[in-house]
Formats: sequence, C-alpha cells, structure tokens
Amino acid sequence: MKQPLWEPSDSRIKDANMTNFINYVNGKLGTNFKDYESLYNWSVDDIVSFWSIMWEYRNVIYSQGYSEVVDDTEKVFGRKWFEGAKLNFAENLLRFKDEDKVAMIFKGEASEPQRITYRKLFDEVARIRRSLEEMGIKKGDRVAGFMPNMIETVVAMLAATSMGAIWSSCSPDFGVQGAYDRFGQIEPRILFTANGYSYNGKLFNSLEKVKELTEKIPSIEKVVVVPYTEEKADISSLSQAIHYQDFRALEDGLSIEFVQLPFDHPVYILYSSGTTGAPKCIVHGAGGTLLQHLKELVLHTDLKKDDTIHYFTTCGWMMWNWLVSALAVGSTIFLFDGSPFYPDAGAQFQHIQDFQINIFGTSARYVAALEQAGVKPGESYKLDHLKSILSTGSPLTLESFHFVYRDIKKDLCLSSISGGTDIVSCFALGNPTLPVYPEELQCRGLGMKVEAYDDYGNSVINEKGELVCSKPFPSRPVYFWNDENNEKYHKAYFEKFPGVWAHGDYVLITENGGVIIYGRSDATLNPGGIRIGTAEIYTQVDTIQEVVDSLVVGQKVDGDERVLLFVKLAEGATFNDELEKKIKTTIRQNTTPRHVPAKVIPIADIPYTINGKKVEVAVRQVIHNEAVKNKEALANPEALDYYANLPELQE
Repeated sequence: MKQPLWEPSDSRIKDANMTNFINYVNGKLGTNFKDYESLYNWSVDDIVSFWSIMWEYRNVIYSQGYSEVVDDTEKVFGRKWFEGAKLNFAENLLRFKDEDKVAMIFKGEASEPQRITYRKLFDEVARIRRSLEEMGIKKGDRVAGFMPNMIETVVAMLAATSMGAIWSSCSPDFGVQGAYDRFGQIEPRILFTANGYSYNGKLFNSLEKVKELTEKIPSIEKVVVVPYTEEKADISSLSQAIHYQDFRALEDGLSIEFVQLPFDHPVYILYSSGTTGAPKCIVHGAGGTLLQHLKELVLHTDLKKDDTIHYFTTCGWMMWNWLVSALAVGSTIFLFDGSPFYPDAGAQFQHIQDFQINIFGTSARYVAALEQAGVKPGESYKLDHLKSILSTGSPLTLESFHFVYRDIKKDLCLSSISGGTDIVSCFALGNPTLPVYPEELQCRGLGMKVEAYDDYGNSVINEKGELVCSKPFPSRPVYFWNDENNEKYHKAYFEKFPGVWAHGDYVLITENGGVIIYGRSDATLNPGGIRIGTAEIYTQVDTIQEVVDSLVVGQKVDGDERVLLFVKLAEGATFNDELEKKIKTTIRQNTTPRHVPAKVIPIADIPYTINGKKVEVAVRQVIHNEAVKNKEALANPEALDYYANLPELQE
C-alpha cells in the first residue's frame, strides 16, 4: 500500500480555508460533512447548491442577482449559468482598492523589484481605462498584450475588462507568425507591448516583431509601448505607436465605472495549441472564470490574504490568468520575467527567500531540471515561509515527488495540478487537508464531476481511462471565436462521449480519490509542460524547399517529452548539418524556441489515413513500442515500418 510523502498537521488542517468552507456549508445547510470526500461528493451531486454557496462564500460583487444557477444539471454542452446576474470581472479583482497593502511585486532578470499597492493599482487602472475610453474602446472590443509578465500587463488587462472589452495575450518570445495566428483571428483594436524582454541574461527587441504584426493585422489602431529594457525606445518606425507614459491619463483621483455585464460575458480569449490547423480561439466568460479561480485559489491552494504567491509563467500560458485572480483574494502576487535559471539554477528560490513567498508554482520540467542541476534549495535558502509548491504542464514524475521532499522542504503541500487552457482552470489539483501520495494529484476539484471512462463510456476506478467531466461546470468556454453553430467547440470535447466533456488526457482515479495523469490521449505535443500544436511546426517546415513532407511527434524521455521532426526530403536533396540548422532556425524565428525539435530525422515516407490525414498518434505508438490500432484506416500502413527501432531515438 502506498505511503504518503506528506500529511498535514492537525493545526494546518484546522487553519485551512477548506476546513472553514466545510464548516460554512454545514452551518448553511445543516449537513455534517467531516472530510473532503463527503464534501466533494455533495459538490458534484448537488452542483446547484455548491456553486450558489461558492458565490456567497466568496462575496462576489454584483449589481444584479441571478434567477437560476444552471439551466440543466446533467448535460455539459451549451448550459447557461447564473442567468440574470450582472457583474464585472475587474471590479472583483480590484475590491481592495482602498488598501495600501502591496498587490504586486515585479522582478525582471536584471532589474530592481517594483512594487505597487492595491490603492495605486486602482489609480493606474483608472488612468489607462480613461485613455482607452478616449480612444473609443467599447464593450466587446479586443485588447491584446504582446507582453512580458509585468505589472503593466495586469493594469492593461484590468482596464480593458473594467469596460467590458476582451483581453488576450501571448508572450513576446512568440515569433511573428505564432502571434499572428492568434491575434490575427480576433482582430484587436489596440496592442500593448513592452519595447523588449530579457531571457538568460540577453536582451531582445520586441518592436521589430510588432512592426510586422501591425502590417499583418490592419485592425490594430494603436500600439502602446511600455518601457522595460530601455527607458524610452525609438518607436518612429511604428506609425500607430505611443509611449505608455504618453498614453496614460494624467488626471489624479479618477473613478472607474465598472460596466455591469452578464455572467458569461467574454473576459479572456485563450488559444489552443493548433494541432490540426490555426489555434482555436477559446473564449472564457467573466463569471465562470472568477468563481472557478476563487474556488481553486482559496480552497484548493489555501491562499490567504496575507500570503504572497508566485507562479513562474508567461502571459501566453493560462496560469497567468489564474495567477492574477489572486488579486480578488487580496494577496500579494510576485511576477517574474526571464529565465528561471538566471543568474543561476537557484534563482527562483532566492526570490522565495527574499520576498517571503508562501506559494510557489512552476512546471514539472523545472522541478526535474533542478534535480538534474544538483540544486538542493533546502540547504542553500531559507524557506520558512514556503507552505506549498504547485506543479503543472505535464505529469510530475515519481523522482520529482521524492526530490521535493528530500531536497527542498519536508513540510509543504506539493500540489500537482491539471486542467488547461480549455477550462482556464483545473480538473484535479491540491488540497491542504489531504496527504500527498507519490505521483498522485491529491483530489478532483470541487464541483467538477471528473471521471475516467473506458472506451465504452463506463466510469472506472483504479483503471486507466479518458479524463471526462460528466456534469456542467461554469468555467467551460463560452464559445470559440468565429465558430459558426459551435461546430469546432462541439467537436473538440463532445464527439467521443456525447454530452460529456472529454479532455484528451489518460488518467487513473485511485480508490482514495487521487488522480494519476499519464499524458495526452491526442497528438498534442507537451515538451516541458508547454502544449504545442504540430500544425504550427508544419507551417514552417512547408516553407523549406528541400523538404516535401514532414511529421511531428513527442517522445517520452526521462519523465518529459521531446519533440521529434521526421522529414521526407525532396528528390536530389541531402540531409546534413546545414539543412538541419536551416530547419531549426526557420522554426525558431517564426514560432518560439519551445517549438524547435530536439531531433530532426530523415524518413522515407509519412503515413496517412485514407482520407488524407497524417497519423501522428500511430507513429508515436510505434516509437514507444506500443500496438497500433486501426491500421486498416491507413492508406500506406507499410510506412510505419520505417519508424520502428530507429537508432536516433535511442540517443
């Protein structure tokens, strides 16, 4: 029987927000829940009561109440939540506007830390909001950020959403094509960008990329340039550009009239990985995002108002959206831009020590890289304040679980969490009142009826299956952008098991309610926990004359996944170091460094289905020595033989 790596003390359980919530529910309903299991079962059996109590428990700010929590408690697709309610997302995040407590701390690789209080944050948002109004931005307009993870990014988001505009962002290490594939679809009217960014001690200019973007996206009327790597960059080449200082309103004491909107009014547009074409634009509603984040931050992460929380993320990952919702709790958020290993491998733990961070979130790849680098943070840094580490992006390996408790800190809640861009939140995550078992996510999220389905749609325990959510939840996407009749939306999640959300992960739900993630069940790449779509790589390889066809898959190596690119060469072309460099450089320049394959391998043929689709999943199965099903669906099944036992895959 598995032994826990950590168990919360009696005092930790007593002081946990989760315990407070159990007591609140018992007092409200006259129930007698004593543990998480009974609370969870109630939350998914009676989702109407659970979500209405969450609304009340976290004191959602609203101008008009709701008439109904949800219109159908069984089917996930197309449900209407909190009908009749009117609220504003930014108003809820700025509820502590009169406090002089520090709201955010920003630290760049080589820059001095910057701090902003809740009072000052409100003032800054009000100034940018006034400027957006003067520009004519209105409800439903898109405002985009091509920004590092800095204070001004959060200010711009709050200013936009305070007036009902929709925020969307990606990080500046995206290539022009990668950013265009996203922003080009949603046609933003205004683009916020920093003049540059830093990574691993090097400075990069963003304005050249922005110039190309504005040429490709005619909807962009204005580019607001935030100073970062230099005080006042030369923006003369950008006809639409204005410095942040000049854009920002000068008036003091501005108020904000928070536009009151329906529960499902769009607040964020996030993007799928683009596996089968251009990234899907996933639209998330204000109310569902807010409620789900409050539930996860307060109850599952045990975030308190006095805590400082840091998640190592960029603005192109949904964990940024998740992190900034901590403002609604009144906590302090630590923002960081740069490499987590700069100036040395212990840099993040130096921040944890110096800024007394209580909750630290990162990727599973980072934890593994720490161990490989021989870093032992528990010996080198004072981590007294650190009470939780969160990990996501890919499954946390058994070795990493042991590393955390051996070499970082024995007494902390290690919360491996999993969900995604699709729901801007989690299906399974941590719990400060439960033990931590190796390889397991501690529990399924409250109000989320998460199950593992076998191929026949039967719910199974202690058996691998497809992760599904079989009851509606408020943080599902409102819709996909430019998706007529919700066809792409329905196809993405509801084709496999009609009426039930199928997420695309293979999981096992244990007898004690924990969850083990075995990776994606589709062809999405996931190196280092960053989801990457194969189509984004194909688009670049297709521009190389020496290559007539290609195929991209992920290979599991040392608890992570590396990207493999197989290339079928044009007649007369020769594969050599020069061609490999050309391919990698093309991908790097037009997407992101994360898209660059670990290996480029020449191959004689690419397998296709009869109806003309590349069969990435089948190749992935071959290179992992797994059986390939449905070979009869292939037009050229003999092509799979080329991928078996390749010596390059053993290196």
